[in-house]
Amino acid sequence: MATAAASTSLRLAPSARRSLSPVNAPRSLSLFSSTSLAITLRSSSLKSNISLKNPNLRVLATSMSIQAPEEAPPSSFLDRRESGFLHFVKYHGLGNDFILVDNRDSSEPKITPEQAAKLCDRNFGIGADGVIFAMPGINGTDYTMRIFNSDGSEPEMCGNGVRCFARFIAELENLQGKQSFTVHTGAGLIVPEVQEDGQVRVDMGEPVLKASDVPTKLPGNQSGAVVKSELDVDGVMWNVTCVSMGNPHCVTFGTKKGKDLVVDELNVADIGPKFEHHVVFPARTNTEFVQVYSPSHLKMRVWERGAGATLACGTGACATVVAAVLEGRASRNCVVDLPGGPLEIEWREEDNHVYMTGPAEVVFYGSVPL
Repeated sequence: MATAAASTSLRLAPSARRSLSPVNAPRSLSLFSSTSLAITLRSSSLKSNISLKNPNLRVLATSMSIQAPEEAPPSSFLDRRESGFLHFVKYHGLGNDFILVDNRDSSEPKITPEQAAKLCDRNFGIGADGVIFAMPGINGTDYTMRIFNSDGSEPEMCGNGVRCFARFIAELENLQGKQSFTVHTGAGLIVPEVQEDGQVRVDMGEPVLKASDVPTKLPGNQSGAVVKSELDVDGVMWNVTCVSMGNPHCVTFGTKKGKDLVVDELNVADIGPKFEHHVVFPARTNTEFVQVYSPSHLKMRVWERGAGATLACGTGACATVVAAVLEGRASRNCVVDLPGGPLEIEWREEDNHVYMTGPAEVVFYGSVPL
């Protein structure tokens, strides 16, 4: 796959279209990307095809009227099937961004992990934290979700990604209003529900706490779970709680001798990889650094296994609330602030399931040659 001068066809999301009305559209609209783009702008008065090249992309227009979404439904774009092109829709969940691919006609991903890594490159590709494939359901589920991280590795699942997946399915199937469906993932059955307001509520299932199942080599110290256990990371002793939400998480609220964390003061890019690749995590780990504002309000920064420091991590927010409850720091209903925005997390006592509610928004539609 050629990445140095990839050609992409792009259609702006509704939020971007609304900002470019004839009244407020600037005479010079600059777009920045290192990927070559071909953009089609349509209106009642203007129809132009503009080729954009690296490094500074500029669209010149004296008058621009962008059509409303209902005049060009997303399905019309997704129905295009030029040979040799991968069609995609880019979504983000609180800034955690993904390339969504309609893979419902095959149980094998349309691209390889190596191609996914190239597409996720923010300088030479599309740019994303991962590529998500909407595939046929198995074992009685409606759909299967697979994801390749930006480094080409394949995680069991992704919380922000599954919200984006749900909105993508609703668009593909032209579903309106409140909708729910069953999704098979590497972490088991996940049930997302698109709400009337566009938010997505996801039943994330039960947290896994047994040390060997997380997995971690740290010994269980609370009914088989690792709760506020000591972990030596590069000579610093941290207190950690380990939780799996289908993927492994190490949650810390601070060091053994230090004060509670002020997460904005952390150099996550420096310390995160040391947790991820620590010998006590045989499958590597996601790591959440957490600050407690109140029993119902937490703040979190994350180092994601295979993706690095991201703006949000849905499974990480779920694991954080579980860990906070286990350590006696929080209630079962919390707002978790992430760099990209807040998520609502509930660890329900009645069924032991964790429920996550948050947004998922379309960024743009595109195609890229393979």
